[in-house]
Amino acid sequence: MISAIVMMNAERERIAAIPEELLKIAGVTEVYSVAGDFDLVAMVRVKQPDDLATVVTEHFARVKGITRTNTLIAFKCYSNYDLEHMFQIGFKE
Repeated sequence: MISAIVMMNAERERIAAIPEELLKIAGVTEVYSVAGDFDLVAMVRVKQPDDLATVVTEHFARVKGITRTNTLIAFKCYSNYDLEHMFQIGFKE
């Protein structure tokens, strides 16, 4: 599984609407409204590098109001949860 953090800037009037649109894209698992240099951060989890390219360069590019993205690809995940297992069969606490 490939995990990526996509930080983005957005037109101010679209910040509230963009997260719901992003969550409809396969592979987008969470979207956060954040403070700092970026307006929104999306967590993307996909199986192949080509899938990540499709999500960011095609699907995100179609979302009206996103003005800039910066994508970080995770090399390794450190977590209290088995994230790969959760996303394969569904999360149950």
